[in-house]
Amino acid sequence: MKKGLNTVNIRKGILDYSKAVLSLWFSLCRIMIPVIVVVKILNEFDVIRYVAMPLSPVMLIVGLPPEMGLVWATAMLNNIYGGIIVMLSLPATATLTAAQATVLGVMVLVAHTLPVELRIAQKSGARALFQGISRVGSALLLGMILNLAFSSLDLFQEPASIMLGGQGSPQYRGILGWMLSEATRLLWILVIIAALVAMMRILRAIGAIRLIDIMLRPILRLLGIGPKASAITVIGLTLGVAYGGGLIIHEARSGEIGPKDVFFCLTLMGLAHSLIEDTLLIMTIGGHLAGILLARVAYAVIVVMLIVKVVSLLPESFCKRFLWKYVS
Repeated sequence: MKKGLNTVNIRKGILDYSKAVLSLWFSLCRIMIPVIVVVKILNEFDVIRYVAMPLSPVMLIVGLPPEMGLVWATAMLNNIYGGIIVMLSLPATATLTAAQATVLGVMVLVAHTLPVELRIAQKSGARALFQGISRVGSALLLGMILNLAFSSLDLFQEPASIMLGGQGSPQYRGILGWMLSEATRLLWILVIIAALVAMMRILRAIGAIRLIDIMLRPILRLLGIGPKASAITVIGLTLGVAYGGGLIIHEARSGEIGPKDVFFCLTLMGLAHSLIEDTLLIMTIGGHLAGILLARVAYAVIVVMLIVKVVSLLPESFCKRFLWKYVS
C-alpha cells in the first residue's frame, strides 16, 4: 500500500513538474516567436541599426556594439528571455567578448521586465518613478564600472561562450534553415527552463534556500531592513520580485511592514533579485559570475546602504512624496 502511494506521489510530482515547465515555455514562446520574426525582418531589411540608434550612445559608453541596445530595450520592456532571443538573432552577438557579455548580462539583470515589476513596487507602496530611475540608472552605472574595470585590467577578453549557439550556423541557410535554427534555440530554452525549475525544486528540498536566508539576514539588518521585511526580502533576492513583491503587497496592506522597510527592501530587490535562476540564465549567454552575481550583489548592498543614510537625513514629507506612500 505504501509503495503504491509512493508511486502515485512520484507520478504526481513528475506531472506537476512537467506542467510547470511546459506552461512557462509556452507562455514564453507566445512572446518570443513574434520577437524572432520581427528581428528577422529588421535584419533582412538592414533596419536594426536604425532601431537601435537611440540607445547606441549608451551602448558605446558601456563598451557594447550599438545593436545590443535593442537587446536591453527588449529585456526592459519584456523579460530576460525576450532579450536573449533578440541577442541570439543579431549578427553582432558572434563577436562579443566574455567581458561584453557580462556587462550586457548585468544591465539586463538589473533592469528587466520593468512594466510588471515597477507595478508590483507601486502597489506595495514604493514610488514607481524612483524605483524605475534607480534600476535603469544602476544598470547603466554598473555597466560602465564593469566595462572600465574589465578593459583596464584586461579581464575576460576572450570570445563569449554562448551555450545556446551563435548566429548563422553554416548548416542552416535560407528561410527554412533559419526556421530550423530558431526552433533549435527554442528547444534549448525548453531544456534550460526544465533544468532551472528542477534545480530550484532541489534547492528548496535540500534546504539550500533556507541556508541562503540565514546568510543574508545579517546583511539585511546592516542595511536597516527590519526583521518582518527581511524574510520577504530574502524570497525576492533568491526567487524574484514577483514572488517577494506579491508577499510584500499583502504585508504592506496588512500594516505588518512599515512603508520605509517596504521601500528599502523593494529597492534592494530591484537591484539584485532572483540571484539563482536569473544568474544561471545569463551564464548561458557568456556572462561571468564575477560580474553577474558578485559585482551585482556588492553594488546593490553599497547603494542601498547609501540610500538608507541619505533617507535618514530627509524630511518625512519629502519621502512620502517621492519615495514611498502608505497603502491600504
